[in-house]
Amino acid sequence: MSIAGKIGTTLETLRRWIRQGERDSGLREGLSTFEQQRIKALELENRELHKSNEILKLASTFFAQAEHDRRFKP
Repeated sequence: MSIAGKIGTTLETLRRWIRQGERDSGLREGLSTFEQQRIKALELENRELHKSNEILKLASTFFAQAEHDRRFKP
């Protein structure tokens, strides 16, 4: 029985873990686990900032129109 079977995983999963461990240790090229997590966090923050920006644009347009309408009413 292979080590993968003994720890309850597949051989391919074990290979991926080993390769990622090598990246994390600097023995293999590629993104470390920390770098992958940081990129994921930055992408999430970027999406949230884009959403906030859209909301602010809509609010700005709404209040600018309201101010414009208020100025010209008799």
